[in-house]
Amino acid sequence: MIPLSVSWDDIGGLVDAHERFLAGARVDSDVRDPVLDSWKRCRSAGLEPHRLLIPYAPDLAMEDPFLRAADPVLAQLTASLANVSMTIVLCDGQARMVQRHGGDRQLLTHLDEVNFAPGFCASEAAAGTNGVGTALAERQPVYVLGREHFADCLSPFACAGAPVRNPLSGRVEAVLDLTCLRDDGDPTMLRLVREAAHDIEAGLLEQATERERALLAAYRRAAGAAADTWPRQPEQPPWARGDDGRYGETLGRVDLAVLREKAEELIASPHRTLDEVALSGGRVATLLRRPIMGESGETGVVVEARVLGGPHLRHTELTPPPAPPPPPPTATPPASRTVTRASSPATAPTAQPMAAPLATPAVTPGAPGTSGTSGTSTDPSPTVVLRTVVPTFTRPRPAPTHPPPPRSTPYATDGAAPRTPPPDSAADAWLLLVGEPGVGRLAVLARRRLELLHDAGVRIGTTLDVTRTAEELTEVAVPRFADFAAVDLPVSVLLGDEPEPLGPGMALRRVALGAVHEESHLYEVGDPVRYVPSTPQARSWESGRSVLEPVLAEAGGWLAQDPARLERALAAGIHSLITVPLRARGATLGVVSFYRSERPAPFEDDDLSLAQELVGRAAICIDNARRYTREHNTALALQRSLLPRGRSEQSAVEVAYRYLPAQAGVGGDWFDVIPLSGARVALVVGDVVGHGLHAAATMGRLRTAVHNFCALDLPPDELLTHLDDLVGRLDRGEGWAVENTHQDSGIVGATCLYAVYDPVSRRCALARAGHPLPAVVAPDGTVEFVELPSGPPLGLGGMPFETAELELAEGSQLVLYTDGLVEDRHRDIDTGLDQLRTVLARADRAPEDTCEAVLDALLPARPSDDVALLVARTHALGPERVAQWDLPSDPAVVSRARVAVTGQLAAWGLDELAFTTELVASELVTNAIRHAAGPVQLRLLRDRALICEVYDGSGTSPRLRRARTEDEGGRGLFLVAQLTERWGTRYTPDGKTIWTEQPLPRP
Repeated sequence: MIPLSVSWDDIGGLVDAHERFLAGARVDSDVRDPVLDSWKRCRSAGLEPHRLLIPYAPDLAMEDPFLRAADPVLAQLTASLANVSMTIVLCDGQARMVQRHGGDRQLLTHLDEVNFAPGFCASEAAAGTNGVGTALAERQPVYVLGREHFADCLSPFACAGAPVRNPLSGRVEAVLDLTCLRDDGDPTMLRLVREAAHDIEAGLLEQATERERALLAAYRRAAGAAADTWPRQPEQPPWARGDDGRYGETLGRVDLAVLREKAEELIASPHRTLDEVALSGGRVATLLRRPIMGESGETGVVVEARVLGGPHLRHTELTPPPAPPPPPPTATPPASRTVTRASSPATAPTAQPMAAPLATPAVTPGAPGTSGTSGTSTDPSPTVVLRTVVPTFTRPRPAPTHPPPPRSTPYATDGAAPRTPPPDSAADAWLLLVGEPGVGRLAVLARRRLELLHDAGVRIGTTLDVTRTAEELTEVAVPRFADFAAVDLPVSVLLGDEPEPLGPGMALRRVALGAVHEESHLYEVGDPVRYVPSTPQARSWESGRSVLEPVLAEAGGWLAQDPARLERALAAGIHSLITVPLRARGATLGVVSFYRSERPAPFEDDDLSLAQELVGRAAICIDNARRYTREHNTALALQRSLLPRGRSEQSAVEVAYRYLPAQAGVGGDWFDVIPLSGARVALVVGDVVGHGLHAAATMGRLRTAVHNFCALDLPPDELLTHLDDLVGRLDRGEGWAVENTHQDSGIVGATCLYAVYDPVSRRCALARAGHPLPAVVAPDGTVEFVELPSGPPLGLGGMPFETAELELAEGSQLVLYTDGLVEDRHRDIDTGLDQLRTVLARADRAPEDTCEAVLDALLPARPSDDVALLVARTHALGPERVAQWDLPSDPAVVSRARVAVTGQLAAWGLDELAFTTELVASELVTNAIRHAAGPVQLRLLRDRALICEVYDGSGTSPRLRRARTEDEGGRGLFLVAQLTERWGTRYTPDGKTIWTEQPLPRP
């Protein structure tokens, strides 16, 4: 039973839904899907519910084999419904009524009034939704009641129809329908008509089996008649037997499979007669195709086989008794639809013994199924395999006691001239295959379709690229299945987003087109395609079902898309179309169109099933690629949002950088340039193992942590220690996903290189955690890799990090990078470092040029890992921009410090900042003398900002607090914070430095 989503008594509701549908409103929830699909097809065909024009064709009849199978079923069904007001209708494959049985006078009168009578056409295009036309269009049983009929005149009826297929070819041969008045309708009618259709199909199958038996009997009779034309052989000589009197082993399974396959192809090729097949052991089999006719005029084809070379081939039964009388057809075991093979002589099927070579069967020359010439066969159509007869063979003995007669020994028959028999003895040939016309082509096609599906599984989806996957689908389909194949997808799918509903005016994009030649007149790759609602593609997208148009010249909806262009396509030979929606995981991703032009045969129902299987496999691959594209784009957007944007404001180094995501997916590489106090700059490069969103999110965590630690002005080794501790705590605290069903991969495996450059001293301090060594390019072009102490990757813990310092000449280039630059699957890291050294050995390049040269020389077209590259050319802050005073720990020097600051600012032309800077320096020096110990140092730096620094030997950090009204002190740092743009504290091994920054006045 088909579930019904609408109450059959709700006729008024269906009437309302029908009216709303005609008005263009949505009625999806009110009408069953098959009925709604039929209404849409009727509307696309331009059918008007109140006016029908039913074509009429006189003298319609079905073929005798079909009637022999259908008549008993119809008679039994008519008898069972004799007491019910219901008529039984048989229509041909074009929905034209051929027979009508049963029904009372009232029902028949009503049916005659609406032209539902023999000779009239009941297709959907002519009569709208009904049991016959809709079952033919849907290619499955349907039940239609009352207002579900599209036409007004058919609403008083209820009908159930089912297609009747030829069980051998799969083609719809007829449609069986039960029709009654609406009030007498019952969904049980659907079960009755479906069972009756199956009974007719079983009758057709039984007829085919009897036909095949008759052909096999005819072959054996012909073989017996041919044996009578040759003298019978004497008793088998001893050299032809084994010691045990048996005739050796059978052909191997592989050889039999090869022979069977080649014989099937020979049977399916009406213009071929002979074929040679190479077998194991250096043997060669010759296959001969012969037409044959049964006693009742059945025409068929047999294939005989002879094997030359290697062991001598023998039939299963070689004892040459007199030729037996031809057995009756009933004596032959029922032929199987599939090929029968035997694994041993005991189980092998045997044929009648043959005492002489098989001559041409005794049929009249020129009769149906015979060959007019000796070289070709005029068999009208190919055949299907019925049975494989397994031969045996014997290895000849090296020294026979009784040598066989020479091959040239003449044989005389009834005094006639001597004749020479065929080169091999009678036992060298055996019946390999027997078949009947009209079926064998399907056996060969079935194997070829399996091969095509196998190739599709191997060749489609080799990449996670949407466009490439669509191209692979067309490459598999053309030319083996179709002459043209087109894949149309929404732009949203190409970008990895969810597909949008195909609304009016929505444009798809043609992403792939496979063609046997360029003159297709179809849309080209890259063209936008806007399908009108009547096209098969739009109907396929909307309904989610495949559409077969065997005759495109009669498909008005297809021509309506672009009449001028598609008329040229028809003129170029395109004649048949299958369009299949690309559906995966409940969503429609696009539509695929298959066209035929070079092949005269149009698409059939079996082709429709194959197209659905092909597209179904490709749809999963395209959806996987779409989801990967979405994740890749999301991860890339996340990572780029976490990477630096633009260049930071600092003068210590001139920076250029590059980031290249891996082809396999976004990773966790990152870099950073962070300005520090005292005109210094921090350079950071890191790498998180892995790809995807997790790696990008982890990278964002680590980059944020580095920024926070830099605000504390920590030395490189201390910063990496804090970062290592943070990574370890994150791994321990976030080791499980939200649902605790999958363990997270954590952050173990991250590496980092941290460097701090001071332009005043030109000293650079570096530390690394499992990261590749940095390179330094001297102003003269000398390249050295800095030998930094090796630290473990972040998150492992247990090992301290060490800082190394070096002095860099002004104009040196410091090159930081991740391992993806110098190491991959095809190159070890030592080779990569040597190549990097060679490329860097130039002193006259700017950092931007250095980045380009390095990437061009070291990176392949499709890098397998992320690459982050940071090149920094150092600058120096000269003595003319630095002023420094060493002050004793005496409150009396505060006034002297104010005077020194005022004088230096006047020399720099910064008199506008004199009052503020004088106050800031006075407060900082006073605090250092009052609260700290040891010498005090005051320094002014003129960089992008005016920097004021006071150093003392204490490790105690001052704290900014809000002084109360009655407090006499505690307002110094508050004033400093209010008068400057930034301020802070950094620690040194023997003390601390409090610093402030003030913006320079605009010129």
